[in-house]
Amino acid sequence: MADRDQDKLPGAANLNRRGLLKCMAWAGTGVLWSVSGGVPRSLGLVGEAIAAEPQASGFTFLQISDSHVGFDKPANPNALGTFQEAIAKINAMPTQPAFIIHTGDITHLSKDKEFDDADQAMKALKQKVFTIPGEHDVADADNGKAYLDRYGKGTKGK
Repeated sequence: MADRDQDKLPGAANLNRRGLLKCMAWAGTGVLWSVSGGVPRSLGLVGEAIAAEPQASGFTFLQISDSHVGFDKPANPNALGTFQEAIAKINAMPTQPAFIIHTGDITHLSKDKEFDDADQAMKALKQKVFTIPGEHDVADADNGKAYLDRYGKGTKGK
């Protein structure tokens, strides 16, 4: 099915599920989320939104998503570089999170090189990283075998 709605202006008459999903796919791009004291805060890669300092007794973790390593279109011609920039910002945070959760779409097309590049970038993180697969992480012909081989060991998914 061809995507023929890209030239239409947004509006109620043109709103459809595909358009909404496309918009939402980009909504998380370039944003880091941290939770401190039960309050989510964002650290934007575009502009500078500084997260508030957590209280001394606070428990923090960081959620990152949609790195899409391997994507190379005009919207983000260097997704790996963007991911590395996000990692540098995480490592520079004054208070480090206890752990990191990557909530999907580590890669763009589930290719081995994309996973290799993402793994190499994530080695720079100081914390343990937990992953949840996104649809782009299990888009290979083997229904996510490449993802599960890397991140599913010791889980009920493998």
